[in-house]
Amino acid sequence: MANLLVDIRDQQFNLYEMLDLEGLTKYPKFGDYSKDMFDMVLSEAEKMAVNVIFPSNAEGDKEGCSYANGKVTVPKSFEDVYKKFIEGGWITISDDAEVGGQGFPEVINAATKELFGAANFAFIMYPGLAHGAAKLVEIYGTDEQKRTYMDKMYSGQWGGTMCLTEPGAGSDVGALKTSAKPTGDGKYKITGTKIFISAGDHELTENIIHPVLARIEGAPAGTKGISIFLVPKYRVNSDGSVGDFNDVNTGNVEHKMGIKGNATCTLNFGDKDDCIGELLGDEGTGMRVMFNMMNEARLGVGLQGLAHSTAAYLHAVDYAKTRLQGSDLANFRNPEAPRVSIINHPDIRRMLLWMKSQVEGLRALMYFVAYAIDMSHSVEDQVEKDRWHGYVELLTPICKAWGSDMGFRVTEYAIQVYGGYGFTSEYPVEQFMRDCKIASIYEGTNGIQAMDLVARKLGQNKGMNFINFITLMTETVSKNQPDGALKDAVAEFEKAKNAMADIGGFFAQCGASGKFLVPIGNAYQFLELMSTVTLGFFLLWQGAIAEKKLVAIKKEKGVKDDDWVAVAALYKDSKDAAYYQGKVAAAKFYGAYILPHVEAMAASIKKEDMSIMEIAESAFASS
Repeated sequence: MANLLVDIRDQQFNLYEMLDLEGLTKYPKFGDYSKDMFDMVLSEAEKMAVNVIFPSNAEGDKEGCSYANGKVTVPKSFEDVYKKFIEGGWITISDDAEVGGQGFPEVINAATKELFGAANFAFIMYPGLAHGAAKLVEIYGTDEQKRTYMDKMYSGQWGGTMCLTEPGAGSDVGALKTSAKPTGDGKYKITGTKIFISAGDHELTENIIHPVLARIEGAPAGTKGISIFLVPKYRVNSDGSVGDFNDVNTGNVEHKMGIKGNATCTLNFGDKDDCIGELLGDEGTGMRVMFNMMNEARLGVGLQGLAHSTAAYLHAVDYAKTRLQGSDLANFRNPEAPRVSIINHPDIRRMLLWMKSQVEGLRALMYFVAYAIDMSHSVEDQVEKDRWHGYVELLTPICKAWGSDMGFRVTEYAIQVYGGYGFTSEYPVEQFMRDCKIASIYEGTNGIQAMDLVARKLGQNKGMNFINFITLMTETVSKNQPDGALKDAVAEFEKAKNAMADIGGFFAQCGASGKFLVPIGNAYQFLELMSTVTLGFFLLWQGAIAEKKLVAIKKEKGVKDDDWVAVAALYKDSKDAAYYQGKVAAAKFYGAYILPHVEAMAASIKKEDMSIMEIAESAFASS
């Protein structure tokens, strides 16, 4: 089966030509690994994604999940896929060997997640949530909790969820009503309802462990009074086996626009006052504990946007190459002219190049953040360690928000490339679009991500994380010294980067003068601005590398730029030359058509317009 999910060549470029993946092996943490091992894992992940997981995608979407007589049923095909996924040890690919993991770099994990997510994100959520819940137990659990819960969750024997959202509370987690009453033996009786719980109930695993946010009776209001509890679907016997039902009842399965193969449930805890949980970590630290899982999930949602967009893009390219319609421009007045594939038409090429630049920019962003996690865990110098960790903190809301927003836009463009056929279920792009939409909503809406970026991340570490990232941009572009075809793109990037830095300072002045509504009211606009600059940086970084490689290939082959026949033949015969030319074209296009918008966005922010707050509530609609 052909791989129309992820561009493996571009994965390789990101890992080895842009990022120094092999260089990680010089650090003790990854000293036992090699490029051959990395490539072997990625090759096996591609086979798993293309041959095992992807065939269940459309089937899972059509079959969906059902609920009857208190039982949830997931798509039948998921059972065999889950078994093979677990047998491959994919859940703990980047976890330490001490907890049963394989210890590979996080950036390798990101690359495998992109492949698996592109193949079937509704499926991959089941093991993904189990991993996130198990990680909480690894970090905050007692030794007994680790042996009781974590080991079986990391092995895939048991599943996991993330139980935050409640009816009426939504994103306002501090307003939750779920309660925890001490039983006197160190356990707690849990009572309450959680909604929109992904992978909330199923029979892919013999047990499901729910990390549940709840307030211990007498605890203060708001987020400071929230604790977190481990609540198994079935109680666990002293020998580790599955015991009696724990009064965790599924109320329903949501009927959704997308990710229909994932069971999104309402869970009722303690309907019969017999739901038992145990405290994870200390009392009142529930939000701090859960944010470990939230941050992992937010990076995962960014990868979701990338995964759906890369699959949509590659399918659109394949369709555009094979769909015959119209004649070429030179013969458009000749009704007898032969029909050509639609990839020859300018507007199709415009959409495909826009999609390419977004997908490859997002991939570079996601992989860079994963690599920064690896570096923060590898280097010994504390200043350098803090610098790498600062990149992760600063860019996490951008990964989540821009990955999901632009991922969705790419799937929209893919449908447009297909034309009317793209709007039908005969082709997969409409499912990619439906599955992607939720990514901008869950794990903290993108408006919340924008608020996090402006209100917390810009000023974090006394503003040094933001300053360090701007410095990285400046030094990297200067070091690679792109010229030639990218000369104009460099000039546009410098203007955009300076505009971004200027707005950062402008927001600080607004805060000092009491105009806090200006940065808050323009939070999403700034996220859009900074995200645009950030992707421009990565595309320019990649384009500069590719431009040098392309020049070297032309020199080796004796091909001169003014010999169009020889250049065209080179791109046809050399996959590397064509690939590098595509990287240069993406950076050039982004610089010409997308980066110029940044200065306009900055100017609009500086107007301090507060129309969004000034408009009367009753003025939004007259009826």
